[in-house]
Amino acid sequence: MTHWFDGPLAAFDTETTGVDVEEDRIVSAAVVVQDMAGGRPRVSRWLVNPGVPVPPGATEIHGLTDDHLQRNGRWPAPVMEEIARTLAEQCAASRPLVVMNAPFDLTMLDRELRRHRASSLARYLENKPLCVLDPRVLDKHLDRYRKGKRTLTDLCAQYEVVLDEAHDAAADALAAMEVTRAVGRRFATRTERLSAAELHTLQAVWHAAQARGLQAWFARSGTPELVDPAWPLRPELPAAA
Repeated sequence: MTHWFDGPLAAFDTETTGVDVEEDRIVSAAVVVQDMAGGRPRVSRWLVNPGVPVPPGATEIHGLTDDHLQRNGRWPAPVMEEIARTLAEQCAASRPLVVMNAPFDLTMLDRELRRHRASSLARYLENKPLCVLDPRVLDKHLDRYRKGKRTLTDLCAQYEVVLDEAHDAAADALAAMEVTRAVGRRFATRTERLSAAELHTLQAVWHAAQARGLQAWFARSGTPELVDPAWPLRPELPAAA
């Protein structure tokens, strides 16, 4: 029997103009598909001219400048269509989708589809079961008492996964996939009897609990930041009256 962490997986990652899922834009994205652990990955990449300036702080992280994106990026509308269809194909093929901090990347894509395609991610995934594996949620639940940050770089160090070219969408997607496999193996006694679909359902519960804990910590420290408990996709904000 092949466990989920040794079987086929796909991974999705984006680079963006910032961290506001409602207002910021995708500048690059990648989907990486692997038929089995250790198999050769197949990579699809997209470079986007977002139509808005890229803040210097974002460029410092991913290295993508306004000039580069204007010269080499494609218009968002067809790109978002292609990305959504690619994810739908993976879901239709019953490949679990690895997304590090899924509520960020999947919500970014959803908002871009609404902005440029008058559509939504749910419409592209209609009748196709979405099964997400989020290494951040998995690690935080399965090794909850470990101190320290849990960024992708931190998780790669923890699980001895090589991350070349951090903040390149394809490199980050592949690293997130390898971290997810490593989490599954390390905690196999707790995960091997679960299917990826069962883990998808459990992660929604785990993420909500993690969000409540973080919100309580913010409240104690006097931080006004709000933590959204929704996973793997944040609901659309209601329209202003």
